[in-house]
Amino acid sequence: MRVWKFGDDIDTDAVIPGRFLTIYDPAELAKHAFEGTRDEFAREVREGDVVVAGSNFGCGSSREHAPLALLGAGIRVVVAESFARIFYRNAVNTGLLPLVCAGAGEIRDGDTVTVDLGGGFIEVNGKRLAVEPVPGFLKSIVDAGGLVAYAKDLDGVETCNTK
Repeated sequence: MRVWKFGDDIDTDAVIPGRFLTIYDPAELAKHAFEGTRDEFAREVREGDVVVAGSNFGCGSSREHAPLALLGAGIRVVVAESFARIFYRNAVNTGLLPLVCAGAGEIRDGDTVTVDLGGGFIEVNGKRLAVEPVPGFLKSIVDAGGLVAYAKDLDGVETCNTK
């Protein structure tokens, strides 16, 4: 998986500029991903590539369009030192896997990475960088393709009124 490296405080407007928020199709959004920030991204990104960033990735507006644009571009995993809380949940809820990795700064643009969730690490340049564990229920949501797909497979939900 090829790495597309970004720095700290990459906001959702950098991922998908506001003028494209009338688009809801991930493939169409992908055509404008990182437009004005890194214009070659939309042309050169390939299925299975990985976005790697510093701290506070996905800050700014709480829009689902940002993870949808990345998914439409073939990105399935975003690795960052930290995520804005709302982006993290929007990513999970749309089926994009956010991985927290304190060592993300060691990863360079163009590197090839391998993600081993079972082992709890990312391998890059022969080195293993630990990633924080993803809670099982969140991983289940991502594996299902997002929260809506996950919920469709639920038989029922226990509530405090269920006896």
